[in-house]
Amino acid sequence: MKTFITLLAITLLSACSSIVTMDGNTTQVHDLNDMDKDGVIVARERCNDTLLGASIDNYGCGKVKPIHDRSELKILFPNDSYYIDPMYYDQVEVIAVFMNDFPNTNVTIEGHCSKTGSYEHNLALSQNRANAVTSLLAEHYSIASDRLTAIGYSYDRPVDESDTDMAHTRNRRVIAEVTGEDTTPDMKWHIYTVDEEEVE
Repeated sequence: MKTFITLLAITLLSACSSIVTMDGNTTQVHDLNDMDKDGVIVARERCNDTLLGASIDNYGCGKVKPIHDRSELKILFPNDSYYIDPMYYDQVEVIAVFMNDFPNTNVTIEGHCSKTGSYEHNLALSQNRANAVTSLLAEHYSIASDRLTAIGYSYDRPVDESDTDMAHTRNRRVIAEVTGEDTTPDMKWHIYTVDEEEVE
């Protein structure tokens, strides 16, 4: 019985990749080669240039992880101003470095204001603050402009609703929201990984 089951399994598997003709010869239908040595045959392969040793799906493609990071840049704007003091450039540089490391990402910069003055004035001011950050990313850190979006929220989204000087200072801020995909190859662990890491 075991022999019959084994023969049946072999027949079914071979039927998927070859055809037996009337004269008894076998014709190979699908390409069973593994050109990039990732363990996936050409007949199933969808990504031909997988980095050797990378984790892949059933079609030979690397795993893609979504990126959605939201953080406040510690930039304190003077009252009624969108000037970025160079002392805060390192805050923007963090975003630039991240975006260079992950080229499939985009960033939305949100500008926010304190609740002083008219809504319309603060809407324009918050937009200018967001524009100032995206301009810095484009001009100083060479991030492509089509990866940058700026939007102003006036004082619609305060982090501190009290009417104090400290609250007004905290509400004059920018938020960076980075979205996209992490396509960095996720390398498989194997018994030699530890030794390789030590060598590096």
